[in-house]
Amino acid sequence: MESLCKKLFVLLAAVLAGTAFGQDYPARPVRILVPNAPGSSVDTMSRILSTRLAEALGGSIVVENRDGAGGIIGMDAGRKAAPDGYTLICVSNGSGVIAPLLKKAPPYDTGRDFELIGTFAITPNVLVVNPQLPVRSMKELIDYARANRATINMASAGIGSQSHLAGALLMTMANFEPLHVPHKGGGPSVGSVAAGQTHWTLTPAPAAMSQVKAGRLRVIAQSLPRRSAMLADVPPIAQTVAGYDFNGWAGLIAPKGTPRPIIERVHAAMVKTLSYPEVRDGLAAQGAEVFAGNSEEFRSFLAQDMANTERVMKAAQLQPE
Repeated sequence: MESLCKKLFVLLAAVLAGTAFGQDYPARPVRILVPNAPGSSVDTMSRILSTRLAEALGGSIVVENRDGAGGIIGMDAGRKAAPDGYTLICVSNGSGVIAPLLKKAPPYDTGRDFELIGTFAITPNVLVVNPQLPVRSMKELIDYARANRATINMASAGIGSQSHLAGALLMTMANFEPLHVPHKGGGPSVGSVAAGQTHWTLTPAPAAMSQVKAGRLRVIAQSLPRRSAMLADVPPIAQTVAGYDFNGWAGLIAPKGTPRPIIERVHAAMVKTLSYPEVRDGLAAQGAEVFAGNSEEFRSFLAQDMANTERVMKAAQLQPE
């Protein structure tokens, strides 16, 4: 009985300490690690979110890019950080799903090795072409690619990146195969299409929409299986290639062991942040839709996306290394 009482006392003390910790949080700047390069879609969205998130939390936030190895470097740095609520990680399907699936011995399992806070955006991929390419629709691109197999090429953010897998799935389903030109990140790959060094790419919308609006790229389709309110004038690829559906997402996670009151505090602040018109408009301007989900919804979604991505990797004939 005495042993049981001691265990209950320790448990109660931990709960009370966690609650107090949650009430005092944040007492210093919170760092959001972004496992992606500056200017990438995830980086853009994290910065749109972070300003008002800081206000909702009642503190300040510093965004730190820690890119490399498809997101593994930043994710692993976040995994090893102190679980005190002062390091959060902006995770995406690239760093949270694709990167570990490409490794035979991944350094982390996103669902197991982190605390899931919630999702905040879904990012349809947009198919953009250099304006000099004589195509203005999905069908025209497919026909052109089939007729010019020896010269047309597709840019991606790198082997195994979201843009590579999205493009590989499209090529498999639509039966055409241009030369694949991988780059070191989404920014450089989109820039190569705008500069005419490559012909097209299928990339997260936030990485390309500013270039589209500036007239340096032409958008001809998007990857949601339906019309998007954020991309109202852009038809879905599935309208031409039946069944096509491959999109990105973004969410916040924390190191394993971060106190539950902190997780709940951050999630509540994120929900509040996503209600601000300027945040919703900011995401919309990047071609992203608000996709709010709590920890449990995030866990279920993550498991489903993992299964879907494994199937796409098989279609792309990618093997873990």
